[in-house]
Amino acid sequence: MIRTLVIASLLASSATVMAQVPQGNSAPAAALPFVDDIPAAQDTRYPGTIKLAVDATNNQQGIFRVKETIPVAQAGHMVLLYPKWLPGNHAPRGEIEKLAGLVIRANGKVLPWRRDPVDVYAFHIDVPQGAKTLDVQFQFISATQGNQGRIVATDKMISLQPNSVSLYPAGYFTRQIPIQMTATFPAGWTAAGAVRAKQSSSATGSTYTYDTTNYEVLVDSPILAGKYGRVIPLTDKVTLDVFADDPKELGATPEQIDAHKRLVDQAVKTFGAQHYDHYDFLLSITDQLGGIGLEHHRSSENGVAPGYFTDWDSGPGRRNLLPHEFTHSWDGKFRRGADLWTPDFRTPMRDSLLWVYEGQTQFWGYVLQARSGLVSKQDTLDAYAAILGVYDLAPGRQWRPLIDTTNDPVISARRPKGWSSWQRSEDYYNEGLMVWMEVDSMLRAKSGGAKSLDDFAKAFFGVRDGDWGELTYTIDDVAKTLDAIVPYDWSAFLQKRLTETGQPAPTQGFANNGYKLVYTDEPTKYFKTLEKSRGTDVSYSIGMVVSKDGDVTTTIWDSPAFKVGIDVGTDVVAVNGDAYSSDALKAAIVAAKESKDPIRLTVKQGTKVRDVAIDYHDGPRYPRLQKTGTGDGGLDKLLMPR
Repeated sequence: MIRTLVIASLLASSATVMAQVPQGNSAPAAALPFVDDIPAAQDTRYPGTIKLAVDATNNQQGIFRVKETIPVAQAGHMVLLYPKWLPGNHAPRGEIEKLAGLVIRANGKVLPWRRDPVDVYAFHIDVPQGAKTLDVQFQFISATQGNQGRIVATDKMISLQPNSVSLYPAGYFTRQIPIQMTATFPAGWTAAGAVRAKQSSSATGSTYTYDTTNYEVLVDSPILAGKYGRVIPLTDKVTLDVFADDPKELGATPEQIDAHKRLVDQAVKTFGAQHYDHYDFLLSITDQLGGIGLEHHRSSENGVAPGYFTDWDSGPGRRNLLPHEFTHSWDGKFRRGADLWTPDFRTPMRDSLLWVYEGQTQFWGYVLQARSGLVSKQDTLDAYAAILGVYDLAPGRQWRPLIDTTNDPVISARRPKGWSSWQRSEDYYNEGLMVWMEVDSMLRAKSGGAKSLDDFAKAFFGVRDGDWGELTYTIDDVAKTLDAIVPYDWSAFLQKRLTETGQPAPTQGFANNGYKLVYTDEPTKYFKTLEKSRGTDVSYSIGMVVSKDGDVTTTIWDSPAFKVGIDVGTDVVAVNGDAYSSDALKAAIVAAKESKDPIRLTVKQGTKVRDVAIDYHDGPRYPRLQKTGTGDGGLDKLLMPR
């Protein structure tokens, strides 16, 4: 198909063109037309099964060697695509820059290929007469340092995502392209993933031959492999597949395993259906492999630091990760925004419904961690307080509505921002959680306590048990489901929350459910655990977060720190004349409450050192939730096991 996107109006002559341009400038006679000769995806079956072989034994250098045999039906123009718009990333994040050494052959001869000048993920070739298959070879050269991207191969572990090591033919829905993959890992290693496989071992490697599936399912089925692994059955359908740098990290206690079993049980009770034939939690416990938290329909990729099991009592750590990613099997994978669903990995995704996809998943992730006992109720309440405090403080809501933050996966791709409290980021996660808490409180109030968001979960996600396809929805579908539970103009309410600016953060749902946000001069235990990893957090007083070395990592827009010129990258050298330390900074904030003297900091910005005076006297402020009323409120009931 040839589609002309831009055709300029041709001018009568070059003299006419030049007459319209100031002397000393030049202009083209006409804009060149953009011709898109990449065939659009059609819902028809691809003629043949692709064979994909991945050699992942060079884990030392992180080089994956790929051989792919692609059947062809006829001679002529053909386009091969590298996955670009990746589900779960909500953005064009396929690492095309890491594809190298591409050679395509047919009938034993090398075929010239041409990269598309507009869509650089597409490769044009001409299939010769008589060719039955294309033999494709390339390498995926993965990151060896964090500044190159996520590290996916170490001497102990490999994270293999099929989208990184495959090309697919344009012109077909990816669910219509059959594919069969084999992957070879270092000798003695084991691997786990959602697509089932037969394993064979040799002195040169451990080879897994995966069942034939379709390309959409294969891309949705990553593989975690490693030297040290353990499979922990949680139910007859769900397993916890754990890999670690150190085998000691695999030592989960029976009590810890039971908590993960309860997670599955509580999720199934909450949603009322299972949208998988089996499900694999792929859990990497490592400080070498790149961190990750990524949902898939029948599995999830979960990367945590060492100590997940062995330091269990030190705090919840990243135990919210598994409840969040598991919830996505229902919310995001099975039920998916209609404008986010795409037929292939070239079609752009539109993220307008991420406040459901991620926002309600965030809501249920915290609920399920408490219901299962993975995280205590008190730690869950304190985690909520930390979230509410961020939005109560951040001024970005003055100008940018929540709905616009759903564009951030494309706009910023999680690159660091200098002023995130003002610019905003992917706020559809946690502000989305707050909106859904408000919905829960309204359902309870309008029904006299008879209904809650649990009723929405069963009605919206608990249909078609066993179906692990995709059921799409619009905002109207969301509103209609809520209206069937408790009649109300839910569409208007949701639109207001999504589009409003200049309003306080939507904390009212928590207050209506029995807990209001307050600030005290002592941090919660949960807040203290956060500070261990992110540094000294005095956001709620003077407005910044400072690392243990004195580096400012966050400055709140229009805060006392902002007003004296402190920004991200500033180094705090001294506090009131003493060398910087966390204790010194906190002590200065305490002392200033009883004094008229400002907090004096010596700061370094680039090569310049200067003294600043922060005129702040309200003392330490840390967020927490304070229970209102007696008995069990809506939030208490929400966090109770089912």
